[in-house]
Amino acid sequence: MVSIGKQTDYAARIVLHLADAGRGRRVTARSVAQSRLIPPAFVRRIVSRLSAAGIVSAVRGSGGGITLARPAAAISLRDVVEAMEGPLSLNACVREPHACPFSERCPVRGAWCDANRALSEHLGGVRFDALARRLREGEKEETRSRMRKPRPR
Repeated sequence: MVSIGKQTDYAARIVLHLADAGRGRRVTARSVAQSRLIPPAFVRRIVSRLSAAGIVSAVRGSGGGITLARPAAAISLRDVVEAMEGPLSLNACVREPHACPFSERCPVRGAWCDANRALSEHLGGVRFDALARRLREGEKEETRSRMRKPRPR
């Protein structure tokens, strides 16, 4: 099965939380862990990797916290995946054409390359400002839905 790791999923949750919090607003690792249901030890490890990739900025100590290192509109889901997993590659031959003796004339390699390119372009177009907006819209709809439901007597 082709899938992302749990830490990458957590990383996307962390970046979404920061994008939703607003530009420049620092939040604590503890609040992110509680809000996004991530074990606190993972938050610290993931923030370290996201920080090394220039996606988040972390300040330790009193008054510190985590914030986005650049605008949410400039951070893609591909950025987060690559920060956590490395370059996207559905098969070794996509990354290193000479890894397989058949790669130059292999039609399967071409299909892998096309799929890899499509996935990379799609994830590159998914921006965290848009994801945060969708999150807020979903929360508003959920609140409206609850308000419309008749209350039990």
